[in-house]
Amino acid sequence: MPIKINNSSTLNMILDTGLRTTIVTELLPGDSLDLKAGELKDMQGLGVGKSFQAYESDSNTIHFGKFSLSNKKIFAFKDELFSLSRQTGSNINGLIGSDFFRNYVVQIDYTNRRLRIYEPTNFIAPKGYSYMPMVCERQKMYIELSVLETDSARQRIKMLIDTGAELTAWFETLTNKAVSIPQKSVRAKIGEGLSGEITGVYARVQQLCIANFCVRNPIVAFPDSTTIQQATASSDRDGTIGSQLLSRFNLIIDRPGKKFYFKPNTNFNKPFIYNIAGIDLVQSDSFLQQPEISNIWPDSPAERVGLKVGDIISEINYQKTYQITIAEARHFFERPSTTPLTLTYERNGVFKTVQIPMQPKI
Repeated sequence: MPIKINNSSTLNMILDTGLRTTIVTELLPGDSLDLKAGELKDMQGLGVGKSFQAYESDSNTIHFGKFSLSNKKIFAFKDELFSLSRQTGSNINGLIGSDFFRNYVVQIDYTNRRLRIYEPTNFIAPKGYSYMPMVCERQKMYIELSVLETDSARQRIKMLIDTGAELTAWFETLTNKAVSIPQKSVRAKIGEGLSGEITGVYARVQQLCIANFCVRNPIVAFPDSTTIQQATASSDRDGTIGSQLLSRFNLIIDRPGKKFYFKPNTNFNKPFIYNIAGIDLVQSDSFLQQPEISNIWPDSPAERVGLKVGDIISEINYQKTYQITIAEARHFFERPSTTPLTLTYERNGVFKTVQIPMQPKI
């Protein structure tokens, strides 16, 4: 979403309810940032890595459309650590957190890719939406879901709403009522936290339900406990739900009224997929659509055929990668097939072609 901070240029931000505050991660050519006086702070986030420094500034105003948020804390990274633009292939300046929801009712229309803002006074939800109570703690928002692990084992779980997490859900693994890790799983990089990568396994559970709306055989994540210590130490949540589940609904988040509205959309019955090839990508060049391998999952098909971090991918199934986006390139790695995926890459000026098996393990 496009915003302005005080008198800054227009900045492109990801709406991320998993964060409390707004973070500016990078400035691109032509961008300007106008912050109130503040100070440099050491910070630590999710992931395994070192702490980092960010400029902390209070009393800022965030402008979006005809609305504004006043007296807001902003963090600006001292160094470029997160590379959202390289990861997405789009110009992204940072993340706007859950304090965006403090004073307004926000409708996230995944069907039409629109965000609508309502004043909370006398708000009435459109027809067709169900709702459930929402818990608000330390500026973050939680709802209760149910998970079916086996035919007879169903339990209620408290989950953080995280629109910025590109997964269905992840579950805490150390509590007494932790969801059991299924026998069939895939070792993976689950995501990227502010302090480094988050590792763990992907697996399928039988059912995950928001009220009476249940998705079957969703692929969920079980992070290594060391990579999520920061998140679980200060919360009694059982995990997080992310955009691969949330985007199957159109949502209205009424934080002032502590209500979570939801309505299934055309994405609801889409199959759940994962990165079968085990290749993570970034855009290697800020001007060209040129995907570079940033990570290879352990014991993945990509590792077994000899691909390495830093390889530049020039063709996927004989399609030139400069003709497609990073997101479209990633979709090739998520399509199960009995036919291997043909991939051509460049390493040290030499081009090679490999065949990647695409039979899923889970």
